Amino acid sequence: MATKEMAKEFAIIETGGKQYLVAEGDTLKIEKLMGDHKVGDSVAFDNVLLAQHGEDTTIGTPYIKGAKVSAEISKISRAKKVVVIKYKAKSNYFKKRGHRQPFFEVKISSIK
Repeated sequence: MATKEMAKEFAIIETGGKQYLVAEGDTLKIEKLMGDHKVGDSVAFDNVLLAQHGEDTTIGTPYIKGAKVSAEISKISRAKKVVVIKYKAKSNYFKKRGHRQPFFEVKISSIK
């Protein structure tokens, strides 16, 4: 059964050790990318695992050669703090550490 949802153009990309299902206009949070980036910069994801353009579906082995997803960085920030506590009773051992994971928020501009 072909629905409007299935005929939509989308892709599955890999970045930061994770896979994301993206469509044009989507906004998603990804792991921070290496290099010097700022808000408004354009980034390209070459690790495309699957791409669907209407009824035409392409599956990579593992990646599709020549396929590219372009996005624009809309926000650079860090996630909420995660507090890690290590404690051992009766041995005077207590360590408290905090961590804020950096991330990029990107908006998908095109799937090629």
